[in-house]
Amino acid sequence: MQVTGVTCPVYQPDIGLAPAFARSVRESRAVDVKDLCLGALTYGEATGYDIKKFFESSFSHCFLAGYGSIYPALAELTAEKLVTTRTVPGQGGPSRKIYRLTDAGRKAFLTKLRETVPQHKVKSEFLVLMHFAEHLPPARLNAILDQRLEDIEHQLSLIKAFEGRAADPHSPGARFVCGFGKAVMTAASDYIHTHRAALNRPARRVTGSKKHVRARTKHAQTASRNRGYTNA
Repeated sequence: MQVTGVTCPVYQPDIGLAPAFARSVRESRAVDVKDLCLGALTYGEATGYDIKKFFESSFSHCFLAGYGSIYPALAELTAEKLVTTRTVPGQGGPSRKIYRLTDAGRKAFLTKLRETVPQHKVKSEFLVLMHFAEHLPPARLNAILDQRLEDIEHQLSLIKAFEGRAADPHSPGARFVCGFGKAVMTAASDYIHTHRAALNRPARRVTGSKKHVRARTKHAQTASRNRGYTNA
């Protein structure tokens, strides 16, 4: 059997979309680190460290960004005059840069919110590995599952820590995102605990003579013609 392509519905964001909407998804620019840095600064001025903590607490389950992408993004936003910076003395350490949103930056961020197509993308190396779990040694498979459970617990702890900061006024949107993240990750953890044993069972081999395969193919083609189209 020759395999010309492997697809999985979870990686196809255009499936089920109306043609015009699918086209807008393909043509729109996705939200990036620069956009979210602007979003973080709508809450007030902040350091790069503050913005990194914002990513970890609010978006750890859906958007990853570290210093290696945050500081270059802030430098570009400064050059574009979407944010301003000022340097203040550090408390017993080096001086710090404080970033502040400009009016142009706020306008750019609000425009991005209005124009962004609400995609929900999933790119998961974990799910790719699980799709081919029968080819993994049991020890490697169990290590992957255990690591994924640990990662989920860590992400849940970050969200709970963010929610527990009584001094921070959380908007309804922030509470929604935190609750959504907790619901999805808790469900994922429960699913792994419930179904991981099935991954360790030997895969059932599908067998059948060529005669039976031809008979099934002919039956499928006949059924397709009865519905008014042919099976390619």
